[in-house]
Amino acid sequence: MDMILFLKTIGYIGTWAALFTEGAFFFGIFLPGDSLLFPIGILAGQDVFNLWVMLPGCFIAAFLGNLVGYEIGKRWGPKILSSKYASRVVKDHHLKTCDEFFQKYGAFTVVIARFIHFARTLVPFLAGMTRMDYKLFVIYSALGALVWAAGVPLLGYYVGTLIPDSSIDKYLLPFIGILILIVASPAILSAIKHRFFSKTAEMQSKSSD
Repeated sequence: MDMILFLKTIGYIGTWAALFTEGAFFFGIFLPGDSLLFPIGILAGQDVFNLWVMLPGCFIAAFLGNLVGYEIGKRWGPKILSSKYASRVVKDHHLKTCDEFFQKYGAFTVVIARFIHFARTLVPFLAGMTRMDYKLFVIYSALGALVWAAGVPLLGYYVGTLIPDSSIDKYLLPFIGILILIVASPAILSAIKHRFFSKTAEMQSKSSD
């Protein structure tokens, strides 16, 4: 489906629902929050959407999604992680990367996770499961939602005001592709790092035998 047509079809409610789901539920890991926010901002710059209606909704949806994800992790975290469904969706290197972020950045991980695809779903869940201080979680969730759910569309809005209406099809998909590549780079680097160390450990094990 044409991206512009798709975004016009899901509109305000569809965008907000996707942002909420991505932070609240495990299957939200399949939703492309970043690839919605930036082009939504571009289309707002083209007067397709009202930016000042879209932005508050994006912020609220992303913020509330995190709170629901926290509660689910707090109440049913271990049970969900031990299920077959979770093992199919969440890989060990995903959990390891989130754990490394928590160890390195502490509570600020909640903000950083907004810009990493799988982490947006897993970090609120893991924060609840590990009983992260709730007040601190709420503060950083609000900050992360503000920077990500409002900041990315604002950037797209600025770009949208620079693009002629007749050329939006030409520029939209390249912008989305670049954004996805930037956002996915931490996960790609983590996977490469994990694969490298696994092979190194395997080679060392074989040489010692």
